[in-house]
Amino acid sequence: MGLFLDVTILSESWMSGTSYESCIHNLVASQEMGVSMDDQQWNPKCDYTGQNILVTGADGFIGSHLTEALVARGANVTALCLYNSFDSFGWLDDLPLRTRSQVHAVRGDVRDSSFLRRVVRRQDIVFHLAALIAIPHSYVAAQSYVDTNVIGTLNLLEAARDYQVPRIIHTSTSEVYGSAITVPITEDHPLQGQSPYSASKIGADMMAEAFARSFELPVVILRPFNTFGPRQSERAVIPGALRQILDPEAESIQIGDTTPVRDFTFVQDTAAAFLAVGAAPQVEYGRPYNAGSGQSVTIAEMIELLFEITGCRKPLQQDSERVRPEKSEVRALLADSSRLRTDTGWRPTVSLQEGLARTVAWWRDRLLEGRVRRDRAFVS
Repeated sequence: MGLFLDVTILSESWMSGTSYESCIHNLVASQEMGVSMDDQQWNPKCDYTGQNILVTGADGFIGSHLTEALVARGANVTALCLYNSFDSFGWLDDLPLRTRSQVHAVRGDVRDSSFLRRVVRRQDIVFHLAALIAIPHSYVAAQSYVDTNVIGTLNLLEAARDYQVPRIIHTSTSEVYGSAITVPITEDHPLQGQSPYSASKIGADMMAEAFARSFELPVVILRPFNTFGPRQSERAVIPGALRQILDPEAESIQIGDTTPVRDFTFVQDTAAAFLAVGAAPQVEYGRPYNAGSGQSVTIAEMIELLFEITGCRKPLQQDSERVRPEKSEVRALLADSSRLRTDTGWRPTVSLQEGLARTVAWWRDRLLEGRVRRDRAFVS
């Protein structure tokens, strides 16, 4: 195995209090992860009891985990899910019944400004996660990324401004940095639009900054790095590889470039970062906060870890459909999250190995239950 690049030694201890993930399990009797998380501590002052919270993109990967965490913390959650004709609320449909029954789920679209105004009204905090995020699809549908990620964000900011929402958390992405020029990457690193997706997110981030500067809108920009974990789509590298490793019908692992370096952050820690910026009394509006593990591995090293955890090893075959254009590939990402830690007390608590083990357990359950896509082919 290659070396893990540790950019900071996090010696500060958590404040004493109830375990974040244990709190979720106690409240919703959820055994989805299948692993005890009692050792993960969270700030007891991060309390959302009685607050009206809107989560856009709640039907998605990170959004569903954040929704679950907010319910566990006593929030009155309105979960905005993308309208569809399949009577689906995305990953919210997989939440334990006790949790799901406490969520007010609505279907709509952030591109519809009139609709958005109706759901933003009377909210105490808005977590804005709704976005198109698949990088390969952005190469063929760039306009839709502008419409959803830029115009959708503008609609949200306008509504929040008109109704004087006390705090908005806008979701950015580490992809806005492009390939690292300096490491670790701080929030002052130059922004580089190396894909239509990243360009659209840069535009959305700048709109959030502009509203903070121009109208004193209390909007926080959170910039997660390479989140992974249960419920993530196979379009992402970890679940894409893991599905093939565990699927007995897959004889090899179809993969893209294995040399890029990534800072993988477990979804529990990313959700905790959202909770932190939503509740911290002293945060800077209009400026981004990185949220990453502070460790990095190559894609090849990550796959080697998956082989070790699963006890299953298969040959790797490069699939041209999974390889980004040369100048679009982000070669390295490694987060410096010291600003977020200083202003909120947040820090990652789940190691890459532990996060992968939990993700493997989830995928094994999904495969055993037959709850996976029939088609193993690459999805963008």
